[in-house]
Amino acid sequence: MRRRTWIAGVLFVLIGTVVGAHVTVGPAESKLGVSERYTVRVPTEGQVATVGVDLDVPEGVTVSYVLASSGWTSELKRVDKRIVAITWKVEIPPAHFGELVFNARNPKEGTGILWKIKQRFADGTSSDWTANTKLVPAAPPIASAGR
Repeated sequence: MRRRTWIAGVLFVLIGTVVGAHVTVGPAESKLGVSERYTVRVPTEGQVATVGVDLDVPEGVTVSYVLASSGWTSELKRVDKRIVAITWKVEIPPAHFGELVFNARNPKEGTGILWKIKQRFADGTSSDWTANTKLVPAAPPIASAGR
């Protein structure tokens, strides 16, 4: 009896974690003005596969590279030479997640980056998400002692 209660408790926590999941962008904290590897984590929570993810690149953020992935494609929207949006065509089945990766240089000033994401599903519906990256000052360079 005690074992069944324990198993039921574990299942309740795991199910609650999956149901409460949403699209995130990591890292949650980064330094001003530095280049960073960002990961958009996309879970498919319902019964319909995720087929696309659209990310708006906030003003002040400069995307340099998008990681190529087997089976997924990406399109870059530019204004002049700056990448202002990334659209991934993906296939993420229910109860799975995908990680979409890109490199970007952070703004030189501000307190955070607000990412806007649209998750598109095979049935034509979509969900809008926002994620935040807190920006902190970069450490000053360490002066080297002369020899």
